Amino acid sequence: MRSLAAALAFLASPAVAECGAADMPCELVSGSYHIETPEGAAGPVPAIVFLHGAGGKGTGILRMGGPILERGYAVIGPNGLDRPNSRFGTGWSFHPQREKRRDELAFMRAVIDDAVANHGIDRDRILLAGFSIGGSMTSYLACDAPDLARAYAPVAGSFWRPHPAMDACQGPVDLLHTHGWRDTTVPLEGRPLRSGVIYQGDVFQAMQIWRTTNGCKNMRADAFDTSGEFWRRSWDSCDAGSLEFVMHPGAHGIPKGWSTIALDWFETLD
Repeated sequence: MRSLAAALAFLASPAVAECGAADMPCELVSGSYHIETPEGAAGPVPAIVFLHGAGGKGTGILRMGGPILERGYAVIGPNGLDRPNSRFGTGWSFHPQREKRRDELAFMRAVIDDAVANHGIDRDRILLAGFSIGGSMTSYLACDAPDLARAYAPVAGSFWRPHPAMDACQGPVDLLHTHGWRDTTVPLEGRPLRSGVIYQGDVFQAMQIWRTTNGCKNMRADAFDTSGEFWRRSWDSCDAGSLEFVMHPGAHGIPKGWSTIALDWFETLD
């Protein structure tokens, strides 16, 4: 349901956004983001906020946003932090055992607040998603602040070891996790990095954390679908929230058709 605040923010926003394009990010105190809204939007619109992978930029979602825009959604791409001593260049300060270079939750709240106030975004219809390291940060944000977005959709990235405790997350969520069966960069079981200094997490363990958080009745999935290229497992007998685990036969990447699956799923939520 569209909030009155979102509607008033849209009416108060300028007819033409003054920032957001690939060459003109929207600048905030704690960082910047890019945004594109669907052509001819006539009211507060839903949005995908997409967190890029290591070395990426917020402009990535603008390049892949065509099918999303066509469905009436805005695309929002926050920019990660520059990391001068990293071979990747950019990333997110999310790892629970590493020094925080930025309060990423506060930054994401600022991005969403600004997009709602100045670009006609419907705060109640935001899907927060991310790829690889961006998927990891999506997972931690969902755990720490389930009210940040309406739902969450990490791709090829999840918690790191040590995993959060089973009771660590702040509340139930609607979450769709997508992962490649042949992913060797972020394997389903995780792997050590930097000679074992840090360890990626186990996606199956992450799903157990989410089942516990949502109060799901069963460890096993309640429904299965292997009719297409995507293999889907879903839990819908939970006390609150919903979970779906989607695997595809590919490696580390955003599979073709992901945005359709994610938005179809998002639109089934109450």
